[in-house]
Amino acid sequence: MDRVLSDESILQLLHDDAPWGDLTTSLLIPATASARVEFRARFPMTLCATEESARMFELKGASLDFLQPSGSQLAPEDPILSASGSAQTLLTVWKSAQVIVEWASGIASAARAMVDGAQGIPVACTRKQVPGTKALSIKAVHAGGAVMHRLGVSESILVFAEHRQFFHTCSGKTLFQLKQRAPEHRAIVEVHDIEDAIHWAQSGAEILQLDKFSPTDIRLCKTHIEKAGLATRLGIAGGVNPGNIHEFVAAGADFIVTSWPYYASPKDVQVNFIAQ
Repeated sequence: MDRVLSDESILQLLHDDAPWGDLTTSLLIPATASARVEFRARFPMTLCATEESARMFELKGASLDFLQPSGSQLAPEDPILSASGSAQTLLTVWKSAQVIVEWASGIASAARAMVDGAQGIPVACTRKQVPGTKALSIKAVHAGGAVMHRLGVSESILVFAEHRQFFHTCSGKTLFQLKQRAPEHRAIVEVHDIEDAIHWAQSGAEILQLDKFSPTDIRLCKTHIEKAGLATRLGIAGGVNPGNIHEFVAAGADFIVTSWPYYASPKDVQVNFIAQ
């Protein structure tokens, strides 16, 4: 996968960790010492951010020896990357390069777990990334085989109850206005109960986002929509995880909307140094 962070952003990450160099390394390691560093998977994982991690080493003058691309499925002890160069450089970059892979691979692995449980229907991740991590979070979502639900509020239409309290047009007229004003977009309407869902489906909503619906209520909505001959698609949001996703799929979800991967634990990366 392509890098999603600029060199400036990568250098800033390194600067944040070592703004005036690495004190311990500079006191103990000769400037003439050379080494190789190797990253390996400690546990099974879906890999992400290796391109950015490798670039950290390159920008500080190290040579890249091996790189496993983002999106790779790894078993324990599988190699991730290796780099050679000044031991001082490798030791200074090491932790920043390790952490970015561990964190992004945690998201990618969680996204893959959701995709594997979704039985072929799309898993769409929300825009609720940790602030400041958007580019890498999106890359991790894609590395895990999921898609983005919304990249932001500028390119998609999602009508929340919070919007609806500020206008008083009927639902059918609201949908008509959206199609007239933004004909290239599909409008999604978020609903919180069966009655609201059926109302908006009958009004012509193409996509409903069912927020925190139980599988039973999803099944009731799906049955009503099918009996009415409506083409409304159902996105299921809230409370879905790898342990229960099969229940929502079986209930009639057309796709899953989730923020769950963003809160996954990092995937451990084992790091070894070899003096040369």
